[in-house]
Amino acid sequence: MSERGTGGSRYLYAPFDAANARIEANERVQDERWQALTFRLEAIEAAIERLERRLWLAVFGVVSVILAQGVHELMQMNGAG
Repeated sequence: MSERGTGGSRYLYAPFDAANARIEANERVQDERWQALTFRLEAIEAAIERLERRLWLAVFGVVSVILAQGVHELMQMNGAG
């Protein structure tokens, strides 16, 4: 048997826990994926908010056109009658 204190790297004698290293690597990968997912979801939410604003603007535009036509018809009926 060899003595541990005679020299060389301490990593030659230290046990390497491959399972623990694999778990830590997977945790780091999961953290990065979670951050990327969060970034994408925030971008999607911002896009949905912009789309919702445009949709409401279109709805109010259509309603205002319909009301303007109704008012125009009422004014024509009052003027012609």
